[in-house]
Amino acid sequence: MNPTRKRRLIAVLLILAAAAIAITLGALALQRNVAYLYTPSEVLRGEASERARFRLGGMVAKDSFSRAPGSLEARFEVDDGDARLPVSYTGILPDLFRENQAVVATGKMENGIFVAEQVLAKHDETYMPKEVADKMGVAHQKHGVDERKPGTAQN
Repeated sequence: MNPTRKRRLIAVLLILAAAAIAITLGALALQRNVAYLYTPSEVLRGEASERARFRLGGMVAKDSFSRAPGSLEARFEVDDGDARLPVSYTGILPDLFRENQAVVATGKMENGIFVAEQVLAKHDETYMPKEVADKMGVAHQKHGVDERKPGTAQN
């Protein structure tokens, strides 16, 4: 092999190795930032990892919301019609947050309580991914909530 061809081969191999490393690092970064959506019953069945960050979706259970006076820590339960899971969140809740309303919280499990980093309340005019909409629709049906009129029960 002549020296020019050998240098070209080494350059191509270095470029391929660099590309492989970049792709691997990118995939690992994306995997760490992915947050899958689970309902309380799926979490209690063990489908969500104890240490993994994930999204919890369902309805804010009636009469479950509490906040200590003078504190930003809120406690409530998320219900999917089959199971309830306690949630703790420190921060300002969205304006549309209320009991018997759909909610999606991002966080992780700690000692049997879902500790939320972010809480989103359902809004009729906001896009919602199909996966979230399907799971929230099932929760609405189990709670008898009319999705066209937030906070009202069906007859």
